[in-house]
Amino acid sequence: MRPELSEYNHLSAGKVREIYEIDDETLLMVVSDRISAYDYSLDPEIPDKGRVLTAMSVFFFDAIDFPNHLAGPADDPRIPEEVLGRALVVKKLKMLPFECVARGYLTGSGLKEYKANGTVCGIELPEGLKESSRLPEPIFTPATKAELGDHDENVSFEAVVEKLGDSRAEELRDATLRIYSKAASLAEAKGIILADTKFEFGLDADGNLVLADEVLTPDSSRYWPASSYAEGKVQPSFDKQYVRNWLTSSKSGWKADETTPPPALPGSVVEATRERYIEAFERLSGRKFSTWVGCCV
Repeated sequence: MRPELSEYNHLSAGKVREIYEIDDETLLMVVSDRISAYDYSLDPEIPDKGRVLTAMSVFFFDAIDFPNHLAGPADDPRIPEEVLGRALVVKKLKMLPFECVARGYLTGSGLKEYKANGTVCGIELPEGLKESSRLPEPIFTPATKAELGDHDENVSFEAVVEKLGDSRAEELRDATLRIYSKAASLAEAKGIILADTKFEFGLDADGNLVLADEVLTPDSSRYWPASSYAEGKVQPSFDKQYVRNWLTSSKSGWKADETTPPPALPGSVVEATRERYIEAFERLSGRKFSTWVGCCV
């Protein structure tokens, strides 16, 4: 008999995730179908999104050789029936206060800074790079973790050193780039470019670095089809960039610098986003989404 969700202590709610306390050592991380962009939670939700993100994280936690926060399988009996397939039992950790971003290609906020200064998070890059240019080598570009409703802010490596010390900052950078390179190779073999991604890390009771939260999902990563890649233009994507592109297009009638919330997503954008998320999981994992635990609950 699985427990009811109401039996657990609700600790926090983010733009996408809800955290519940199971006991002194473990948490229940529940992933909703909510989608966010430009620091707004959007309406309506994307059906099955929570299950796709959970399935993708489980696949990559297994594929990546690095300690992670999982404390049980995807069908762990401690997971309530109502959230089965989109929830995981995870270890309690002391979370570190940075988003650890790895970039292999120039786009998004990195491109904006590069155009202004020729740098990304203080890292000097060669001249002549364009939208979607492949970087000479992947770079570590950390960001502060914003409170709900605020914007993440890109910072320099020196800012991480100042907060965490040389040793821990170098450990974070090395782990981020190593995991990114492994995942990028896995994606490349499936005909997909991992342009960039962000990780979160925590410390266990012994002070060891542990990979936490979601990992290499379409929410935390930019995935592009390799077959259509061309430098100098915005790439089609398997991630929520599709939603961002619609929001900033003339079709939505909304601008990202406005203070009013974005409009509701039309049904066609909702369905196309769902299809992209599922395709990303199936292509990267080689598994059918319909076989994922709890997919039809």
